[in-house]
Amino acid sequence: MMIRLFAVNFLTATLVVASTNGMAQSSQETTLLALSKNDHTLAIVNSVTLKVIARVPVGADPHEVVASSDGKTAYVTNTGGGRSYEINVIDLVAQKALPNIDTRPLLGPHGITFVGGKVWFSAEGAKAVGRYDPATNKLDWSMGTGQERTHMIFVTSDEKHIYTTNVNAGTVSILSDTLLPAPPFPGAQPRRDWVQTVVPVSKGSEGFDVTPDGKQLWTAAADDGIISVIDLTTKKKIFSIDAKVVGANRLKFTPDGKLVLVSSLRTGDFFVFDVASRKEIKRINLGKGGAGIEVDNDGSRAFVGCTADNYVAVIDLKKLEVIGHIDVGPGPDGLAWAVRR
Repeated sequence: MMIRLFAVNFLTATLVVASTNGMAQSSQETTLLALSKNDHTLAIVNSVTLKVIARVPVGADPHEVVASSDGKTAYVTNTGGGRSYEINVIDLVAQKALPNIDTRPLLGPHGITFVGGKVWFSAEGAKAVGRYDPATNKLDWSMGTGQERTHMIFVTSDEKHIYTTNVNAGTVSILSDTLLPAPPFPGAQPRRDWVQTVVPVSKGSEGFDVTPDGKQLWTAAADDGIISVIDLTTKKKIFSIDAKVVGANRLKFTPDGKLVLVSSLRTGDFFVFDVASRKEIKRINLGKGGAGIEVDNDGSRAFVGCTADNYVAVIDLKKLEVIGHIDVGPGPDGLAWAVRR
């Protein structure tokens, strides 16, 4: 339950601004969700005071977390080296665990997002993606990628496109809901189906994000430190950046799309790049290793789960410096916002 902060005066001013402007919600409505892999808990953190409000038990191998659009429910994937089949469900209002989702036969759930009232997730062990409908309590759709270690996932707001990184294959899958032409026989009609485009990138590409305008996908590779950029209209890689982000784990754009942030689980460095010039503008050492990244709605702060250091680092994105640490339990990793509506 400890919170260790430094640069107290500056941080206090920052938090006051965030509470009145940045989040556009009160501290009681917006919380940061942070997973502790070693304690097997989900910490619920006040977004203004940065104090842990509650800890809720989750599964044995928690990796990623997402909140429902109303901010009342959290979903946590348990990967288990591609063998687990458990998504934990947490009531964020009552701060208690609910019955788990059994994802079988989709083994190894990892990446997760909440779009259109449904939970979408990657399944490493099944080389697939799947969808769960909370209204019916059923897995209602899935599709294979055929790619090794389908890992993180992004679903567009219209639910027409799904993007995943496939870490061991060194590829990105673009799944598109497509109207296919009618086959050449009498009475045949056009039909809709999902079509996959596989885009080669560097092996070890794991964390990725889509630019706020939806035009590009950037992914960083742990193996060679290269950032690959994909044009989502042509579905082709358009350039590579020799960013030297060795050990890259997660990649995140700021809300204005001007900066891209990359954490390194291997070196503990936090890389800040200017998107327009594609140049590194700052490298901040956070400790031994950085993983999950979340950013305030106003782009004022970034939060990084520093797994090896047992804290979440708080970074001022205006001054590009660490302004605090949050103790959410040992081995912090996946982070997410929950906005109560």
